[in-house]
Amino acid sequence: MTSSTVAAEVGVSQSTVSRALRGDPRVRPETRRLIEAAADRLGYRSAAALGARTRTIGVVVADLTNPFFPSLLTPVHDELRLMGYRVVLFAERTDIASGQEALDRLLDRSLDGVLVTTATLGSRLGEVMRDRRLPVVLLNRYVDDMDVDRVVSDNHEGGRLAGRHLLDLGHRRIGVISGPSNTSTSRDRVAGFRDALAQEGVEVEEALVRKGPYSHQSGYQHTRTLLRLADPPTAIFCGNDIIGFGAVDAARSLGIEVPSGVSILGFDDVPMASWEAFQLTTVRQPLAEMATSAARMLAERIEYDGDLGGGREQVFAATLVKRSTTDRVGRTARMDA
Repeated sequence: MTSSTVAAEVGVSQSTVSRALRGDPRVRPETRRLIEAAADRLGYRSAAALGARTRTIGVVVADLTNPFFPSLLTPVHDELRLMGYRVVLFAERTDIASGQEALDRLLDRSLDGVLVTTATLGSRLGEVMRDRRLPVVLLNRYVDDMDVDRVVSDNHEGGRLAGRHLLDLGHRRIGVISGPSNTSTSRDRVAGFRDALAQEGVEVEEALVRKGPYSHQSGYQHTRTLLRLADPPTAIFCGNDIIGFGAVDAARSLGIEVPSGVSILGFDDVPMASWEAFQLTTVRQPLAEMATSAARMLAERIEYDGDLGGGREQVFAATLVKRSTTDRVGRTARMDA
């Protein structure tokens, strides 16, 4: 007996059955009564009805000082609260062994499920969740061959859009400051960017490529290095907006105007990107929609895991947002023929 059997009996969706049986206030009282009566008649009992749930979700982030994470956390919290869950926040660096070990100790039976925003390539996270039989959803990143639910944007296409935009503005000598090499976001964004340039016969010069954490400091330090080269880039593609903010600050610290001296393009479109101090051209991920979708997907996995099969994936489109940090190559800027 599954929740889908109850849904068919009442004539509602499977998700409505799940919400009704866990007391979600969004289900109308008369609909809830019909579902409860059908469940009793058919002998169906959800795990929540059997008292096996704590109504607590763990959310894993890496750096609370990074404005990217609040853009995800607020809609996640709001959506889970509406569904009757409370949220416990774990600020752990899953990109290092000690962070993964700490997370392993923290994830106990007091949690119904976990939403992870910091997954890294090669992470042991999948093994930990499988051993504990703990429902998990990856948000923003994914891990190859990890059979769990995930919600991401089309990072490859976003990188391609960034490359196409800079090419259309006449840039050919372009620097890249990516995020960490052990993240799917960094890998996929740079791959899409390279593909866009390759389609026009333009190669990314490896001397102009830098890697580092998704931080202001990384963008600042690497941009100062790139712009001090004898033949500096005319544009820089940054792995995320925080790196982009650092890049803008670095250019200004050297007396180089943005965008007339160098164009700078970010990724994510966090709220700060639209501030007058930055007006950063960037690639937008629909962060609120992604976060809400991940919260719902996790609740579904908790309530009727056996009905859902293997890991599901939802991919959101990325779009280019043109602001004031990119422009055509200046008349005095150097560019390859």
